[in-house]
Amino acid sequence: LTIWQQNVVKSPTCQHDLISSATLMHDNININIIALQEPAINFKNQTIASRDWTPIYPMMHEKNPEQTRLLLLVRATLLTNNWQQIEFQSGDVTAIKIQGEWGTLYLFNIYNDCEHD
Repeated sequence: LTIWQQNVVKSPTCQHDLISSATLMHDNININIIALQEPAINFKNQTIASRDWTPIYPMMHEKNPEQTRLLLLVRATLLTNNWQQIEFQSGDVTAIKIQGEWGTLYLFNIYNDCEHD
């Protein structure tokens, strides 16, 4: 399991370039999850994602999409019965539970605005 973390500074161009990058698809790297900080959110309150990625928004995204400052992109090849979103009532946390032959992993993507501990 390989995770890539990046702040795209709300740039649609940067985010599109990242998810379309051959680097992430290369067999030697094989990124399974992208932890995005400051993702690009469009006028429909959705992020940019290709069919290769499943976006996981914070639980509060539907109520306050303008406050979404992070999300996870899970590779479509990671079977959906092997992971599930963990309920966390904050716009600054997205969490998932992943299960595999190696055990269980809890992954938290946490946004810190550098003004709080």
